[in-house]
Amino acid sequence: MEKNIISNKTLTGERVLFGAKDLYVENCVFEDGESPLKEAHDLEVVDSTFGWKYPLWYVSDVKVKNTYWREMGRAGVWYAKNVEVEDSVFDAPKNFRRCQKLVLKNVELKKAEETLWNCEDVALLDVKATGDYLAMGCKNVIVDNLELHGNYGFDGVKNIEVHNSRLYTKDAFWNCENVTVYDSLIEGEYLAWNSKNVTLVNCTISSLQGLCYVENLKLENCNLADTNLAFEYCSNIDATIVGGVKSILNPASGVIRADFIGTLTIQNDKVNSDDTEIICENIDAVTAEPDFEEN
Repeated sequence: MEKNIISNKTLTGERVLFGAKDLYVENCVFEDGESPLKEAHDLEVVDSTFGWKYPLWYVSDVKVKNTYWREMGRAGVWYAKNVEVEDSVFDAPKNFRRCQKLVLKNVELKKAEETLWNCEDVALLDVKATGDYLAMGCKNVIVDNLELHGNYGFDGVKNIEVHNSRLYTKDAFWNCENVTVYDSLIEGEYLAWNSKNVTLVNCTISSLQGLCYVENLKLENCNLADTNLAFEYCSNIDATIVGGVKSILNPASGVIRADFIGTLTIQNDKVNSDDTEIICENIDAVTAEPDFEEN
């Protein structure tokens, strides 16, 4: 079916194109007026600007390309299905909430606070995001080449696979289930607490008290040279560390292999040391008193 075309217009007013179907919007500016494309279906938006709140709510089968969300274009895409956004920039927070089948490709989220919450079947491809609590509560997420600056990323996510990314985020991957990260850099305190089934492959990790309270933790060929007080109360660990780790504290069970450990702290009143095998020929110090002041 041939789409209706709207081009080169400035559109104002609440719900100005409410319920539109089979529509192609090109080089338009949506100025003041909430919910301009609410309930739209089979929609393409190209080379346009969203200037006000709630532009794409309850929409389906939407493609957006080379489009800009101003700061007041906040809460832009909620309750949406089958949405692709490409080559676009967001200055608006609180975007993408409770969406299904969502693809972001070559997108910059400059104010990503409260963004990508409770979405399902998500692909983040060549995305740059700045803001706290990105992607909280999402399910079935594929990430490739994400650069994230902001704390508490991916809290409560289930089924996420990350490739070739750089994550500068305190408390990333908390309360998660089924996390796999390949060939990535993660910098930030308290990584992956209270999570299950976490696998890191060929990653570089810099973390204070990182990888604690994890059930089923696997590290394959990972660099933890700038990580300390790691693995506290982790169970079923299978870790192969390239080089060394600054310090390890009270792992609960499993196997840890490393070339070098700065300080190994085991408190027998808290964990059973027989349940964890430490394979390392070079341990600087073994102690029963953790040093929480180290950095």
